[in-house]
Amino acid sequence: MVVPAMGAPTGDGEDGSRYPDEPQPLQIETFPSRPAPLLELGAPFLDTGTLDSGFTLPTGAVWQPSLLVYGTYRTAVQTFHDGASDTTFTEWANRLDLFANLQLSGTERILVGMRPLDRGTRFSGYYFNPDSADIDEGWHGELNAEITTLFFEGDFGEIFPSIDPDDSQPLDFGFSVGRQPLFYQEGMLINDTIDAVGITKNNIFPAGFSNLQLTFIYGWANINRDDNDRKTNQHLFGFFTEADFKDSTFNLDMVYVYDGDGANGHGGGVNQSSFHWGASAVQRIGYVNTSFRALGSYTADEDSPAASEGHLLFGEVSWVPFHTHDNMYINGFVGFDEYSSAARAEDTGGPLGRTGILFAAVGIGRYGAPLGNRADDSYGGAIGYQKFFGTFKRTQLVVEAGFRDGLSDDEPFAAALGASFQQALGQRTVFRVDTFIAGGEERGPSYGLRGEILVQF
Repeated sequence: MVVPAMGAPTGDGEDGSRYPDEPQPLQIETFPSRPAPLLELGAPFLDTGTLDSGFTLPTGAVWQPSLLVYGTYRTAVQTFHDGASDTTFTEWANRLDLFANLQLSGTERILVGMRPLDRGTRFSGYYFNPDSADIDEGWHGELNAEITTLFFEGDFGEIFPSIDPDDSQPLDFGFSVGRQPLFYQEGMLINDTIDAVGITKNNIFPAGFSNLQLTFIYGWANINRDDNDRKTNQHLFGFFTEADFKDSTFNLDMVYVYDGDGANGHGGGVNQSSFHWGASAVQRIGYVNTSFRALGSYTADEDSPAASEGHLLFGEVSWVPFHTHDNMYINGFVGFDEYSSAARAEDTGGPLGRTGILFAAVGIGRYGAPLGNRADDSYGGAIGYQKFFGTFKRTQLVVEAGFRDGLSDDEPFAAALGASFQQALGQRTVFRVDTFIAGGEERGPSYGLRGEILVQF
């Protein structure tokens, strides 16, 4: 039986928007076919069929192994003119994120990842006019076999179900160990891939809470500090909380990074040990989505590029304009002194990428954020509109205006206007075009244009 279109007459005097009295079968005729990943061994991902019986471990856990290989390839041609330094570069850059996911059960897996076409900030491609003394014009190959992600994650209660057969004890502790991506406070506190072990306790229900989650993380290597540079002998200790209430979700996170060399007086440098915290509230107020964040950083010694003292206030407001499926947003920040994140990967820039497309790092090549993304002693914001086109919303356009200014005379005023267009092609490909123009005090005009093709497989 076919359900009449919304608003169409049914022939018996009733409006077609009325739900039928009898249950209707799922209408799947117009659903697209499932795009298979690069490689599947075992149960197909998000497919239908009979599950394999698997095997039972001595602990009582039942594992049904399956291997999934997938990835994302990005290629971009982009040009960028920096009005502050009066330099221009044009490049073709490539990035490949490749993953193999060995799913052992619904809660246990091993994930391995590589980025064989880049080395963090250097991407395979061609530099047309690099405008830099340390980069030659021509082809640059950055092929490598470095493992960028490798971790195991699971749940203690699910690995050892025989300890609590009726699942009545609070033994569901999630854990992960290995080289894993960490992302806290929307990347403003931590945005890095670190060799670490983490333990999480979920489903805690204090009075007045819908849920409380507690996480402890210890990281011992592969830590990039706030200057996006990897240091040796660094140790990260983090305690993260997430509390769900009826009307809001709150996070309170604390991180201490211990600089083993500096604290012990080795290397003759500054002790770069530091403490960082972040607090946030995310909620919907009427028809408006809001989030508010406050973050701070403190150092054991004098400020350095790796760690410095300061505070950051950040706010987001967004809503869906009436009679549309679009998105309107206004975001703003105030940075006092020189707030520093606990850990930032090489290609993530500063903590302000969440502000908008004029502040975000694109993550491929040297195309910079038009208004920068550092929060040092400054304030600013962005207002933007995201327009969706077509029945299936496969085309979108973001138009954004933004500015930033210094709380002191050290940073001059700057403003920019930018746009980002994306078009889905088939089931795996997205074509994207970004452009901007910027200007301000004590600088000439800046502009940029980039085109990118992203393929997921």
